[in-house]
Amino acid sequence: MPRMVQCVVLKREAPGLDRPPYPGALGKRIYEQVSREAWGRWVQHQVMLINEYRLSPIEPKARQFLEAEMEKFFFGPGSTRPEGYAPPEEQ
Repeated sequence: MPRMVQCVVLKREAPGLDRPPYPGALGKRIYEQVSREAWGRWVQHQVMLINEYRLSPIEPKARQFLEAEMEKFFFGPGSTRPEGYAPPEEQ
């Protein structure tokens, strides 16, 4: 049976992650309060941010930006989409 968490994004109990997905205190907090489903939503959002802002995750400034957006996505007002962003059309 999967480990259950009270997910801060879904606002309900849901299966949790198998291990902290990020180092440090933020990773521990995500592990304790974020479900697998919500983590998947973040991963999709993060990919969109990387693509739209043309970020390189190995650059320290890009990592700082993504970490701040991750914090907002899970525990703050939410991470916003870039201005003018239009999701790709499904085929």
